[in-house]
Amino acid sequence: MGEGEAHSPPAAEKKEAEEEDDFGYRLFPDRNKKPQSFLVRSLFTFHNKCQLMLRLTLETNPYARLLLEALKQSGCTVFNDRHFSCENCDGCVSGGFDAATSQIVLCQNNIRQQSHMNRVVTHELIHAFDHCRAHVDWFKNVKHLACSEIRAANLSGDCTLMNEIARFKFGLKGHHQTCVRDRAIRSILAVRKVSKETAEKAVDEVFDACFNDLEPFGRIPHSKADAKRAYRDFQNRDRYTANL
Repeated sequence: MGEGEAHSPPAAEKKEAEEEDDFGYRLFPDRNKKPQSFLVRSLFTFHNKCQLMLRLTLETNPYARLLLEALKQSGCTVFNDRHFSCENCDGCVSGGFDAATSQIVLCQNNIRQQSHMNRVVTHELIHAFDHCRAHVDWFKNVKHLACSEIRAANLSGDCTLMNEIARFKFGLKGHHQTCVRDRAIRSILAVRKVSKETAEKAVDEVFDACFNDLEPFGRIPHSKADAKRAYRDFQNRDRYTANL
C-alpha cells in the first residue's frame, strides 16, 4: 500500500513467533490457501455479495471516501483488487488488516448487511491509514496495536448510539469512551494471545493520546452527516494547503 508497507518477519523468526502467537491468523484460514480462480469464486454467493457491498461502500460511504482520499494524500493509494480480499473467516470476526501484505480482509461469511460492511471497511481503513502514516509495530508492540484499535473504535462509527442500543448497551455521560475502551480491548484479545490484564493495561496507558488523535477526520463522526462534513472539511483543507 505504497509507503510505510510492513514486511513479514524472516522465516525463522516468524516460525518461532508463530509457536507462541499466530498474530490472529487463525481467525482468517483463507489467508493460507491458494487463491481460487475467478470462475470458482463466482459460484459462491457470499463472495459475490461481499464484492458488491464493498464496491458500494467505497463509492458512496463518506467515512470510507475520506479515508481513501487521506491514504492517497499520504502516498498510500488503495486499489480495490489489490488491497481488499473477501474471504471466509472464523465466526467471531468480521474483518482484519493484514500488515504483512497491507491487505484488508473482509469476512464474507459474517458480513450480511451493507451497514455492517460500511463499519468494517471504515474500521480496517483506519488501521491502514495508521500503517501508512506511522511506524506501527503490529506484531510485537501491544501499545501500538492498542492505539490503532482505540482510534478505529472511536472514528469508525462502531460506538454510535444506535449501534450500542442494538447491542443492548446503554449509558449516560462518558459512554462513548467506555465503548471505545471495551471494543479496543476486545479486538486485542481476538488477535493476540495476551491476558485481559495486559490488553487493559496497554489500552489504558495510551487511551487519552489515541482517543484524541482524530486524524484524518478532525472530529469524532457520530453519524454519516458528521462524516460528510468531515469529508468536505478534509477536501477544503487540502485546497487551502495547495494554495499556500
